[in-house]
Amino acid sequence: MAFYRKNIGSRQQMMRLALGVAVAIAAFVYLSGFAAWLVAASGLGFALTGLVGYCPMCAVAGIDTGDAR
Repeated sequence: MAFYRKNIGSRQQMMRLALGVAVAIAAFVYLSGFAAWLVAASGLGFALTGLVGYCPMCAVAGIDTGDAR
């Protein structure tokens, strides 16, 4: 049993995953120190929402762009 309901669609999941990983990689290429770690963690958090298909902020705002059920 899942503790969450997917609230983002498959295209948005792919985009979040790709952009999140790209931001994390770019953080270490273009930044250094604590700023790089902070931006990379944010990018990986964004990628994680794409991986699982659930965005807590979208849930709070009542946004559901999930695929048709």
